[in-house]
Amino acid sequence: MRRFGIALAVALGTLVAVEICGAVTSSQTATATTKKKKKKAPGKTVAKKVVAPQTKSAAVKSSLVKTSATQTATSATSQFVPSRSRKNVRIAYSPWTSPTFADSTMGDNVDGEDLVIRRAAVEALGAYNGTVVVADPSSGRILSIVNQKLALNSGFQPCSTIKIVCALASLSEGIVERETPLRLTKYKTMNLTEALAHSNNPYFASLGIKLGFERVNYYAKLYGLGEKAGMNIEGEKPGFLTPVPPKFGGVGMMTSFGEGIQLTPLQLASLLSAIANGGTMYHLQYPRTQAEIAAFTPHVKRKLDIERFIPEVKPGMMGAVEYGTARRANYDPNEPIMGKTGTCTDRTTPTHLGWFGSFNDVGKNKLVVVVLLTGGKPVNGPVAAQVAGKVYQGLSKENFFAQDRPKAPLALVSTQKCCAR
Repeated sequence: MRRFGIALAVALGTLVAVEICGAVTSSQTATATTKKKKKKAPGKTVAKKVVAPQTKSAAVKSSLVKTSATQTATSATSQFVPSRSRKNVRIAYSPWTSPTFADSTMGDNVDGEDLVIRRAAVEALGAYNGTVVVADPSSGRILSIVNQKLALNSGFQPCSTIKIVCALASLSEGIVERETPLRLTKYKTMNLTEALAHSNNPYFASLGIKLGFERVNYYAKLYGLGEKAGMNIEGEKPGFLTPVPPKFGGVGMMTSFGEGIQLTPLQLASLLSAIANGGTMYHLQYPRTQAEIAAFTPHVKRKLDIERFIPEVKPGMMGAVEYGTARRANYDPNEPIMGKTGTCTDRTTPTHLGWFGSFNDVGKNKLVVVVLLTGGKPVNGPVAAQVAGKVYQGLSKENFFAQDRPKAPLALVSTQKCCAR
């Protein structure tokens, strides 16, 4: 009986394999079954040896089909149904509340925007659900915002873009220099340039712990977090900066993932403008009418004592684009971009985030470009970097960076729809 049980189990296993993927032919199944039967009843005729297993096979196969049909009315092959069901369940119970793709131009008012820049930003963003903010770092003027509602929102977790704040704070406090090797494991050390380029979390968590919460909080406020970046921009929110160490991961998570912080795209654009121009933090302004554009005057919020540290962070930000996490932004090595990616899940929303804050360093018309994407798993920092790279590339094709552009051209004022998909 034991041999018969083994033989039957082998036969069933073979039949199920045939049922599921058709890898074993019916003749091969009959041969395998015949060999097992030979050991039990060697005296039977060849005809009986062949016919009996085929009859059992048909009966077992029929039984499997009936059982499968009972379990699911949509498929006779029950083994494939659970995987479909699990996939459907994942979709039905997705934790993400924001779609990955949407019309991000819906509801935008383009009056006062630079239409050349807006067109490049809209085309670069494509179908992604997100926002693109483009600003002039020499004056603090916002030139275009695609998806204004999202950009002016209460903010999102900054993810790894917070590493810029941590780097500047650590340099200011003398905790690290650009080439200082920081030991991460027994066999691995890393310097600031590599850590920024590759967005190394343990490196910046370590710096955050050395700084301590009070100093991290001080520099975050100094660099504009937790306050409005703009001047009289309707609908702008100030974001959020935790007044106490975050419960989840403490200061290490705060300086590597931005835990306890809600950052707005305008705040990131403001900080990057200060890095791009040598340390002047302007109030961002968003003129929307002909009169506002004609009367536009830059307003300094404060001077940041970071000029001597900018050469320390720029190589890492350039490295991110050349060989690190932001490689997708590298459209032309002769037109360098400095930037920092960020990828994480904002649990308060919840949504998956892809950040990229950047500025270029070529020609007469330098720009700050900030991209924030929201949605599901397809969203991440490298994809946001790719969007920004397309913005710079599109403007480069228009010869934007080499042109002399007036400060307040009347051509920028428009009451017409522009650049909607």
